[in-house]
Amino acid sequence: MNLTIAVIAKECIPGKAKTRLTPPLTPAQAAALAQISLSQTLQLVRSLPGTRRLLVFEGTPHPRDAAGFDVVAQSTGRLDERLATICSQVTGPLLILGMDTPQLSPAPLARLLADWSVPTPRHDAWIGPASDGGFWALALHQPDGALIQGVEMSTRQTGAHQVARIVNAGLAVGLLPMLRDVDHFADAMSAARDCPGTPFARAVDRLALGLSVPGVSVPANAPTRGSATS
Repeated sequence: MNLTIAVIAKECIPGKAKTRLTPPLTPAQAAALAQISLSQTLQLVRSLPGTRRLLVFEGTPHPRDAAGFDVVAQSTGRLDERLATICSQVTGPLLILGMDTPQLSPAPLARLLADWSVPTPRHDAWIGPASDGGFWALALHQPDGALIQGVEMSTRQTGAHQVARIVNAGLAVGLLPMLRDVDHFADAMSAARDCPGTPFARAVDRLALGLSVPGVSVPANAPTRGSATS
């Protein structure tokens, strides 16, 4: 399949990565969990069909994360501008993913991959709506940064505005299943339930055992662990 899959992400530094996880997590725990989310996402992308895998990164990635990816630095500017820049760095169909949905599996992407595996796709673009109003995936069969630049990001209307921008350009948009971004620890617990047995789920379970988290029942004799990397 002639498809570039780009993951936009940043280095998981305590105090700078996933700060809304603190509290209840410490900055170090939040960064460790963000790193696991990133690594799990990249491993999933390695399993998907495509001709090129691109890691659009702020900072320096771990060598194990960079394996199998062309690593390029994120451009400067607002998120819409950085996403638009990715379009200028590829030729052919493009799928952009973030690092905030470690529960992602091939299943939510199946319709997109099937559509774009035929000579004449039904959809010019696909978007994966997030439960917070944004989007976790954006795919353009003919990448054009003008379709993204100027869309206000990180609002409850971001996804709807992005769809409207594409539709107003006369393009057909397909909708992928809705996923929940991991911003707060409650989101992390929800995502962990959707990917049981994965490194991310195991890390969340360990963190929950060491925290007083509403809705989490901890047996009286359960061991406690305070770090996602313990």
